Amino acid sequence: MGLSLHRAPKKHFKKTDTETEQHKDVREKSTRKSRNQVCADLTEAMETFRSMLSGKRDSKSRTSYSIYKNQDRGSMRTMVESGDDSACVEMKMVEPDMDDDPETSLTSDITNLVLRKPRDYKRAIVYLILTALLIFITAFLLGYIAFRESCTSCSNDEDQFSSALLDDYPSSESFIGPGMLYWTDLREMLQKYLRQESIENTVWKYSQMTHPPGSSTGSMLAAHVLETFKKLKLDHTWTDSHYATLQFPDRMKPNYLQIVDNTGMLIQNIPPTNPEAYCAYSATGNVTGGLVYSNYGQKEDFERLLKLGVEIKGNIAIMRIGKISFAEKVANAERFGAAGALIYPDPIDIPQDPRGMGLHSSTAISEHVHLGSGDPFTPGFPSFNHTQFPPVQSSGLPSILAQTISANAAFTLLSQLSGPSAPKEWNGRLSNVPYSLGPNFTNPERLLRLGVNNYFSSLLINNIFGCIEGKHEPDQYIIIGAQRDAWGPGAAKSGVGTAILLQLARSFSSMVQNGFQPRRSLLFVSWDAGDFGNVGATEWLEGYLTMLHLKAVAYFSLDKAVLGDDRLYAYTSPLLANLIEGVIKQVDSPRHAGQTIHMQLQNQGLNWKSEIIRPLFLNSGAYSFTAFGGVPAMEISFKEDFRQYPFLNTEYDTFDNLQLLLEGRLALVGRTAAELVGLMVMKLAHDHILPLDYSCYSETTLQFSTQLNKYSRELQAQGLTLQWIFSARGDYSRAADQLRNAILNSNEHDHNLARMYNVRIMRVEFYFLSQYVSSTESPFRHILHGRGNHTLSALREHLALLRTNPSQFDENQFRRQLALLTWTLQGAANALSGEVWNIDNMF
Repeated sequence: MGLSLHRAPKKHFKKTDTETEQHKDVREKSTRKSRNQVCADLTEAMETFRSMLSGKRDSKSRTSYSIYKNQDRGSMRTMVESGDDSACVEMKMVEPDMDDDPETSLTSDITNLVLRKPRDYKRAIVYLILTALLIFITAFLLGYIAFRESCTSCSNDEDQFSSALLDDYPSSESFIGPGMLYWTDLREMLQKYLRQESIENTVWKYSQMTHPPGSSTGSMLAAHVLETFKKLKLDHTWTDSHYATLQFPDRMKPNYLQIVDNTGMLIQNIPPTNPEAYCAYSATGNVTGGLVYSNYGQKEDFERLLKLGVEIKGNIAIMRIGKISFAEKVANAERFGAAGALIYPDPIDIPQDPRGMGLHSSTAISEHVHLGSGDPFTPGFPSFNHTQFPPVQSSGLPSILAQTISANAAFTLLSQLSGPSAPKEWNGRLSNVPYSLGPNFTNPERLLRLGVNNYFSSLLINNIFGCIEGKHEPDQYIIIGAQRDAWGPGAAKSGVGTAILLQLARSFSSMVQNGFQPRRSLLFVSWDAGDFGNVGATEWLEGYLTMLHLKAVAYFSLDKAVLGDDRLYAYTSPLLANLIEGVIKQVDSPRHAGQTIHMQLQNQGLNWKSEIIRPLFLNSGAYSFTAFGGVPAMEISFKEDFRQYPFLNTEYDTFDNLQLLLEGRLALVGRTAAELVGLMVMKLAHDHILPLDYSCYSETTLQFSTQLNKYSRELQAQGLTLQWIFSARGDYSRAADQLRNAILNSNEHDHNLARMYNVRIMRVEFYFLSQYVSSTESPFRHILHGRGNHTLSALREHLALLRTNPSQFDENQFRRQLALLTWTLQGAANALSGEVWNIDNMF
């Protein structure tokens, strides 16, 4: 029989969160300590306490009591006498334990203490308090363990990690880093440190005069950028130098354009342009032939000329600026047998009203014609000085002459051209020009002679670097770069990009000093020789390619960031497309105050993705990073709705003209571009799991598969099938889904696990570089964004021959293309799957 006492009311303890989740990259200690061990510790403490009580029972002052139990188990009142003292105890009768154990229970010990003489009563109270404390501490420990486990579970479901790949940016409640900085804090901090007036002043300073590579002005600007990086107290600053072979016009022997008779006698000398305008990397010499109007010089334009019966071979093609790069125009002309190429700005494409915002009709636009990037005489490897490379040149160098001419020169030539009329959609806006196709002049005895006297020079180029080192994963780089050189003043071409680059470096440096801790390293780079085909950037890529595909997370190009203010365009790898969606919902439109860019498009009934997202193009500062280096890259640009910025690569690309076009709002538009890039960089620098949309290539390859499947009947007739490439695409799609699910069901703060996932994610772009072609012969090895027979677009074009020209279809070449593409895609699927034991080997 035992005694049940009335206990004090149960206290309710408010559960407090004993630690704030901060983004630390150390793995939390395991919360799975055995509860049996905790209980064992509690039992041991109880035994110790019981022994203390047992020792007290052996005291000589102990008094025995007798309690009689009523049959009805009712309550009873018993008077206990001990000497002169008396105590009245009211109690309930309870059933005794079935086991009459010699060891008295803890409860009975306490009961006996209560029923002792009053001098023992205080001692009992002390023991009761100690017991209560022991029970409370034990309960607290058990509750803490359970609470920690529940917090870990909640963090997997509710933390921003689960939406890092596709969602927008963390809400204001999402913790962003040490010092209790939230996303809104960081965004406001970035906005605070981005200074409009500084952007405007830098553009003005960097566009006062021309500054081509190797010039004294160019060297002065390079030194200024380096000094600025040092003043910003970046963690590291350095210069990366290369000797590159560049081509320039010969002022002593200017290029020429002449109309001659069939004996070669000069009839008319046509000034092609000002002596400084030229096509870098053109072949040199002179050619004579007829003239063929070739629209934009696209492949389909030349094919149409052949269908119309126009002779291209041996003649000079004249093409208007637009649609594709100069290099692509010249390459297409050479492919179809032209002996030379002329390129001019037509008023229908580029405004030419000098009283407004137009190009003067006597001005030509310069551009390089190397179908590639980097130094064309060291293709695939860097241009370091004193390195003994064998003599080799890029396959992208043209073997025909190329020259840029003004609209006035084009008018003189086209107005004398005869032959069939051009298709209506080919007509430009040169006054009183019939736009005949040629190749003959109205006087059939006349021909055109083109002479190019450019020369090559090996020059020292300098890329300037500044770095903010990441706090947790410093070996992962987010790179922001801008071209520094320009043929003309270069306000829009290089001035704006350089100004934004310096502002972002300054802003992030200030943010770090005020508590922001970027998880990954930020590299700020000022590139040299950008006008010659991104030579500085490509040479650096070639020099560090082995390392960069392991460490480069993404690249953002700031070149030509502001060419207007009506529309935003993002020329990007699909892996970065969702990043732009997040920032356009937070950044105001430069044209509509109080409206975000996303809201502006919505109000106009436009879809943001179809309006903003564009594929990477050859002359983009971001192209070589993705197509050659396998690094996700993006170049953003604000442009006008209905016209191009007319002054790029001319002497009129000045600060005043750019301000005039923007109606004095250069600072505002430049700041908007800086904020867009800054937010995307901040997102990539912060997140535990990289927010790159690796599943995007599932959709891209599906679209290609659908296009290829249209030719299944023709392939079956040849005994061929596309089954294997479809299977490889399916494997990639499944691997992407499995990785996504694994990430969503894991602990973001598990450093080792997060790093393992990030390694797979950041190499996705590299997985799509074909490993089966030479980087010297086909530098742009990406099967989706590259150029050459190894690409999916080349396979599609080859398949189209089964319908358009079956005799040109090469089965052996097709089999090779299909095999290499299949294994590149299958390799990407295998790499994304993770370890070899997780890969389905049934393929």
